[in-house]
Amino acid sequence: MFACVVAGLSNGEICETLHFSPATVKTHVNRIFAKLHVRDRVHAVILGHELKGDGRGGGSTDS
Repeated sequence: MFACVVAGLSNGEICETLHFSPATVKTHVNRIFAKLHVRDRVHAVILGHELKGDGRGGGSTDS
C-alpha cells in the first residue's frame, strides 16, 4: 500500500487497485504515516523516493 501512496494514488484509487474498502485503506494509510513519522501524504512520498534512492526525494545526493 505504501508503494501506491508513493506512486501518487489517492485513497479511492488504492481502493480500486487493491480491492479494499475505503475504511481499510484510510486505516492502513494512517498507520503507515504514524509508523514512518510523517504528517501527510507529501512527506510520505518524499520519504518513499528517498528510500528508493531515485533522487526525487529532495535530499542531498552526496555519497
